[in-house]
Amino acid sequence: MRQVIAMHGWSGESTSWAPWERHFCHRGWLWQSGERGYGNRRSCNPSWAEPACAETLLQQPKPTRRVVIGHSLGPHLLESSVLNQATDVVLLASFGRFVPEGPEGRALRTGLKGMRKAIGGAGESTMLRTFLQRAAQPAGLEGLPPGLEQQDLSQRSRERLRADLDRLIGTNGLPEGLPETARVLVVEAAEDAIVAPAASRELLQALVRHLEQKPEHWNLSGVGHALLVPDLLVRVRQWLDDER
Repeated sequence: MRQVIAMHGWSGESTSWAPWERHFCHRGWLWQSGERGYGNRRSCNPSWAEPACAETLLQQPKPTRRVVIGHSLGPHLLESSVLNQATDVVLLASFGRFVPEGPEGRALRTGLKGMRKAIGGAGESTMLRTFLQRAAQPAGLEGLPPGLEQQDLSQRSRERLRADLDRLIGTNGLPEGLPETARVLVVEAAEDAIVAPAASRELLQALVRHLEQKPEHWNLSGVGHALLVPDLLVRVRQWLDDER
């Protein structure tokens, strides 16, 4: 059985994976998208599916593939028990420690605290729109699907946004449960205005120390945090199909 569990990042929604889901399902993959419930959608913590009895008995045994695809904070939002069973992990514009140490980190931490304070206040919509603009650049905001800045957020949504922003600020290492045996692809955005260069470097260094095999690393030029690359889903699927 070949299956994917995908997880969006902070302020994102599961609907952003729709093109990926169509592409992978058309090629025989089982797809599940996690959902944090920041907006109007119900939260969902996915888990790995087990093969049906008939499938186990009637079909020739095939290698099990459990693939995690996570964008930004996404891998940190999954249950460690899910990540621990992954055979392959794709980290899209992600990180281990989000806030670097030193002066760069102090300035970033101050900005994040300002974002947290804006949640539920008069500047909430402006803050969310600014964050999405920075995520999209150098592309325009119109390249992103409709976001939270266009929704009436509930108190529950705001509590979840605050809690996960605190989680983002507090990240200090690789996502919990990442197996040493996993085959890992890191997709970095060269023009990322959200993840600091130091955080990207630290992620690669931590993966090299942690994994049994060196991670694959793509650094996409001219691309921002949202990774608005039309054929990226095809390239990632081809990488997964190339089981070296």
